[in-house]
Amino acid sequence: MHYRVGVLFGGRSSEHEVSLASARNVMEALRLAGHEVVPIGITPEGYWLAQPDAWVRLSAKAQGEVSTKPAEPHAVLLPAAAAEQSLRTLDVVFPVLHGPYGEDGTVQGLLEMANIPYVGSGVLASAVAMDEAVARQLFAQHGLPQVQSVPVLRRRWQAEAEIVVGEIEAALRYPLFVKPANMGSSVGVSKARNRAQLSTALDAAACFDRKLLVEEAVPHAREIEVSVLGNEMPLASIAGEIVPANEFYDYNAKYENKSSRLLIPAPIDDAMMAAVREAAVRAFRALDCAGLARVDFLVDGESGAIYLNEINTMPGFTQISMYPKLWESTGISYPELVDRLLILAMERYAD
Repeated sequence: MHYRVGVLFGGRSSEHEVSLASARNVMEALRLAGHEVVPIGITPEGYWLAQPDAWVRLSAKAQGEVSTKPAEPHAVLLPAAAAEQSLRTLDVVFPVLHGPYGEDGTVQGLLEMANIPYVGSGVLASAVAMDEAVARQLFAQHGLPQVQSVPVLRRRWQAEAEIVVGEIEAALRYPLFVKPANMGSSVGVSKARNRAQLSTALDAAACFDRKLLVEEAVPHAREIEVSVLGNEMPLASIAGEIVPANEFYDYNAKYENKSSRLLIPAPIDDAMMAAVREAAVRAFRALDCAGLARVDFLVDGESGAIYLNEINTMPGFTQISMYPKLWESTGISYPELVDRLLILAMERYAD
């Protein structure tokens, strides 16, 4: 079956550039699989570009070569009006958007209202997975192991800093990681070894979100990731391990520093491989995800204890991204992978 696929890319989040890199690979794979691709770009300012040159314009924008702000109001595709009419000409939409305003249920809600099939999780799973503080509550109810953490609201941190720090120190032990609750690609994440660094880290994370998450660091942590594919009967890929170029897998280590290494399969024993694959499927089902997700774990390098770190409902599809690489090593090529994702999207739409 061949489809006319609208590929949404760009977006307003801090992961705009990552989305461009992912979309380039997704569109190439879709064409190799025999589908018609319709690029639909969203600028950092929120303007929708559905013209034939959307990809060219947004790519040039990333290089600082051209402005993508439309000169006339009618050139802006607003989601509630003109965008819906443009989207209705498509068979299915592949939203290659990372982070807020794309991976968090917002675009999914638009597509639901427009009655258009789309790749990936629905509104609820997308929104919950994006909010790590809420996702952790659901994971806990399903008995999935996690590190100890404390959520902090930005306004409370700004109004009662000393009290908040005291509460965190009473509940958790240094070293700590501080992150925005709703963000991806390790944007705004810092490590704190003492009170002064904790305050600095909370200030940094507060630049990106109104809700922050502080969690205990895992000793000598190993970062293990598993790709999941499917709807109600999901499959887990073999696991891979990330050896970051920096102290932890921050934005620089993910996308800029070429020294980070992906080990596929992860050098772990059969028992741990089976455990993380089984836990990945449980996490996927706990949030009622659909289509695809990458599930990330932290493994204590001393005890071997496994902790669920997070689930990403629209993982990166760049040349160095773990999600497609894991499936390729499991036996599913990139073109076949995107083809399966379209089939899963149509199955979910039919349900």
